[in-house]
Amino acid sequence: MPKKVLIIRFSSIGDIVLTTPVIRAVKTQVDDVEVHFCTKSSFHGVLEANPYIDKFHLFDGDLKELAKELKAENFDFVVDLHNNLRTRRLKYMLKVESKSFPKLNWEKWLIVNLKIDKLPNVHIVDRYMEAAAPLGVKTDALGLEYFIPEKDEVEKDWLPETHRQEFVAFVIGGNHATKQLPLDRMIELCDKINKPIVLLGGKEDAEIGAKIEDFFDKKYETADFKEPLETLGKKAVIYNACGKFNFNQSASIVKMATYVFTHDTGLMHVAAALKKNIFSIWGNTIPEFGMFPYRTKFTILEKKGLSCRPCSKIGYNKCPKGHFNCMNQIIFDFWLP
Repeated sequence: MPKKVLIIRFSSIGDIVLTTPVIRAVKTQVDDVEVHFCTKSSFHGVLEANPYIDKFHLFDGDLKELAKELKAENFDFVVDLHNNLRTRRLKYMLKVESKSFPKLNWEKWLIVNLKIDKLPNVHIVDRYMEAAAPLGVKTDALGLEYFIPEKDEVEKDWLPETHRQEFVAFVIGGNHATKQLPLDRMIELCDKINKPIVLLGGKEDAEIGAKIEDFFDKKYETADFKEPLETLGKKAVIYNACGKFNFNQSASIVKMATYVFTHDTGLMHVAAALKKNIFSIWGNTIPEFGMFPYRTKFTILEKKGLSCRPCSKIGYNKCPKGHFNCMNQIIFDFWLP
């Protein structure tokens, strides 16, 4: 009989993409193993084309029903890559040997609240691997992976003619406002990039994307922005793709891009999986939490030395101090050939 291993990560997109080295290591390094993955139904698409997963178990909110389904599989080992109250309850119901990854909640609390840095210099992927260590697996050199279903591959002729030779992808979205550049700073960044740019994000980002696009089309009144924007060259050619493509299609666009500028989002980790050259933008959170781009070329854009940063391990709807210096004071110090 093959060994059965269950890997659990309920959410969210970026965190699930970060589990891919563990999935691959278990499947390729454990003899005769059957790999099952448990996640929320809404995130199934992130891994649906992953060839190392033999079976999915989708969580819709009923933990007892999920436990009943999982018990029937008779797992030999559970790799818990979420490590919260819900997964602990689930493992208790399964009564199977398991291991969780270290979340570093105490270390994160110290740096957020007291600015005492006890964080280890360890990427979260390597902390995830600790949960699979009892299976005898080790981190390989391949990094993250992202498999785009064939049905979601975007053709270049789906893009405007101005963006079919070369373009830069700019992921403007973010789960929290304090992890996103303000609109005027996004415009400054686009002007600095000065190449054809595809703006990526969800439907919730479409309005901001349209304002950026209109600004560079010279349709938008600069009076609505800060005075420095009036001096910009306005030479960037913008295509606002926010809300026009599903997540896997957006990943396909990232794959075609020459460079990727992105906030700390799921698409940042997809870009790392696709081995893109990434410019990673950080606001109220910090790369030292262990979520920076993994095993790809990247540049961090952030404002170091602020006494208030990090102010949260996740993010807020607005800056608690009111000044938003962590984003407003970033210097866009880069050059693209």
